[in-house]
Amino acid sequence: MSESYQIHTICTSYLNELSNYNYLIVDKATKLAALVDPSWELDRILTVIEGLDVKLHAILLTHSHFDHVNLVELLSVRYAPNVYISAKEARYYAFSAPNLHTFNDLDTISLGNTTITCMLTPGHTAGSACYLLSGCLITGDTLFIEGCGRCDTTGGNPDDMFDSLQKIRDTVPIYARVYPGHSYGKEPGYPLWYLLENNIYFHLVNRAQFISFRMRHAQGYGSDARERRK
Repeated sequence: MSESYQIHTICTSYLNELSNYNYLIVDKATKLAALVDPSWELDRILTVIEGLDVKLHAILLTHSHFDHVNLVELLSVRYAPNVYISAKEARYYAFSAPNLHTFNDLDTISLGNTTITCMLTPGHTAGSACYLLSGCLITGDTLFIEGCGRCDTTGGNPDDMFDSLQKIRDTVPIYARVYPGHSYGKEPGYPLWYLLENNIYFHLVNRAQFISFRMRHAQGYGSDARERRK
């Protein structure tokens, strides 16, 4: 099925240490664009926006951690887009931005002919959210290809994370491609069915077991170890 949108992946980094994935969603019919979690390298993002000759209509935030929001102000000055974040996230962390709009679970955002469903998925932060489109799920730090977000910072909660991953499992089509905020070895865009088979957090179906494993101190090497340094 041909989608109404295209998604462009923009990898940005800070001092070659912190890397984030930004996503530019472009509605094909109108060339309206929405940018998810703008971070770090303004020039790189501007090159993509201007090279595609699209209008930045919206900024979509999965949560309010600095490495996901640090270019909101600069892009707001340049393009005056609508900025979206969950109402729970905005309240809990007193987050503010120009042209800020808040949403609740399963509210929708229209981008030309493209509908974006806002899924509240707390756990990494108090009001983390994912964005569901036909054919893809943008997950921020809720879900990675290789794992899930840490739950030990202010507002984080492993009990909520367990519920959020079960919600994704139960409601998101298994063919939807997953686009996370960070990579720990796998590139963005794997289908959800791959994660259901290979991501250990989907195999921990007992709540207490999940919480114990997610909050363990001896993380060892690999994706979890790198993730805890974020």
